[in-house]
Amino acid sequence: MSLAGVSCLVTGAGGFLGQRIVRLLLEEEEALAEIRLLDKAFSEEALGRFESTQLLLEACVRCNVQHFIYTSTIEVTGPNCRGDPIFNGDEDTAYESISKFPYAQSKRLAEDSVLKADGQVLKDGGTLMTCALRSMYIFGEGCPFLQGHLDKCLLNQNVYLRFSRKEALVNPVYVGNIAWAHVQAAKALRVPQKAKHVRGKFYYISDDTPHMSYADLNYELTKDLGFGIEPKLPMPLTMLYYFSLLLEIVSFLLRPFVRYIPSTNRHLVTLLNTPFTFSYRKAQKDFGYVPRYTWEEAKQCTGCREGQQKVKWRDGSKHPRTLSTVGFASVLSFTSGVCSKWWSACNKKYRNPEGMGT
Repeated sequence: MSLAGVSCLVTGAGGFLGQRIVRLLLEEEEALAEIRLLDKAFSEEALGRFESTQLLLEACVRCNVQHFIYTSTIEVTGPNCRGDPIFNGDEDTAYESISKFPYAQSKRLAEDSVLKADGQVLKDGGTLMTCALRSMYIFGEGCPFLQGHLDKCLLNQNVYLRFSRKEALVNPVYVGNIAWAHVQAAKALRVPQKAKHVRGKFYYISDDTPHMSYADLNYELTKDLGFGIEPKLPMPLTMLYYFSLLLEIVSFLLRPFVRYIPSTNRHLVTLLNTPFTFSYRKAQKDFGYVPRYTWEEAKQCTGCREGQQKVKWRDGSKHPRTLSTVGFASVLSFTSGVCSKWWSACNKKYRNPEGMGT
């Protein structure tokens, strides 16, 4: 399979994943005809993900673009508000989930529109072929989420705040591997024998990263640089859930006067504390996806780049964090500490009530 002579348009090309896709396309042994980059073309205020995706699909029909690969997310599947777990699921795993979280809703609508567009007749009489890749949580060099957690770790005396239970296993994917899956899917859509299996379908994309919680992933990526992690959540999970509800209520009450964005919410607490793992077997079977980078390679690349810069800041260099970042981490640490002490005091008098656990 080859992309020789093909013209590719990468949307979101300046983003964390988009940059890696462009890099892999440039590394192809047989050169593409051209690689076009599109980034920040649509205003988030004016257009949502669904509307912008619809415009792209319409452009494909008008401009006779035969192949369209959509980057979806695991959040299209769940977890649901009950926190029902999935262990090693696949594309045939049934799961009841109707998310009210805007990001998941918009991605679901966009993915549905892409898959329904498969088979549309192009202006020149050709056929549009589409597929969607549901990525796990993506980590790697330049990951904005990891950078944010490292900032808070430095403010917490080089110890990561634990925001997910150890038993809440997930299987994140390295940015290089999810980018590689896009390249492999693009090649498969150009081969009729493979395209008939791929068209109009979605695929879970993971790799061989060990299953662990989100918090433990951050720790594993940088522990060799001397960072630690708190052994348990700052408060029992049930209490954390209702604390998040309280913050949501405060945000709602303050809305007429000031824009207050809570540091956490119920959706995030559920997302981070629900076991949710999926297999990439179907992608391997249908279009030959195999992770290009091992866990050890991914860990080394990510930890070296992110951690070494933070070590410089930790050891005395000026740390370019903003006042809002400092404030968020300080308030979270203070609130968590007060709530933990309160909970410990209560446990001296009362038994631990039944709930979601710690």
